[in-house]
Amino acid sequence: MATTGDSQLFDEHFTVTSFDQSKYDRVARIGGTSGDSQTVMTLDINTELYPCAVGDNLHVVLANSLSLDGSKDDGKGWRDVSRNGPGGETTLADMFDYVCHGKIYKFEDGVDGNSIKAYVSFGGLLMALEGPYKKLTPLRVDYVYLLVKK
Repeated sequence: MATTGDSQLFDEHFTVTSFDQSKYDRVARIGGTSGDSQTVMTLDINTELYPCAVGDNLHVVLANSLSLDGSKDDGKGWRDVSRNGPGGETTLADMFDYVCHGKIYKFEDGVDGNSIKAYVSFGGLLMALEGPYKKLTPLRVDYVYLLVKK
C-alpha cells in the first residue's frame, strides 16, 4: 500500500449508532462511536451517494492533502487533484468511497478539560468530532478533506 506522508490529520474507525433522515430526503445525520469509545462523531451525509445504516462500520479520515506523499495540492482545485486519466496521479481519494472538502470553523474545549470538540462544514453538510485533546489537536488547520469507506 502506498504511503500517505503527513497528510492524514485524523484516522479512525466508527460504528454508526444513530441515523436521522427526518429533515431532508437525501441527507441523513448519522452518529458514531470510535472503536476505542473515546471519540464521538456526528456527520451529515448524502445517503443517495453513500447509503449507510445503524451498525455499519466506517473508516473516517481527515487529511489536509489528497497527495499520497503528503505534499500540498499546489493550488489545484479539489476537483483537479484526482484526475486518474492519462498523466493523472493516484491520490488518497482513490482509496475511499465518499470524499468531501470543507472548512474547520470552530473548536470548543470539553467540560472535563481533557477533551475537545471540532466542527467542520462541507458545503453545508456538517461534522462534529468530540474526543481526547491529543487525538483532535492536529485538526487545528483551516481546510480538510473528509474521506469515508466501509
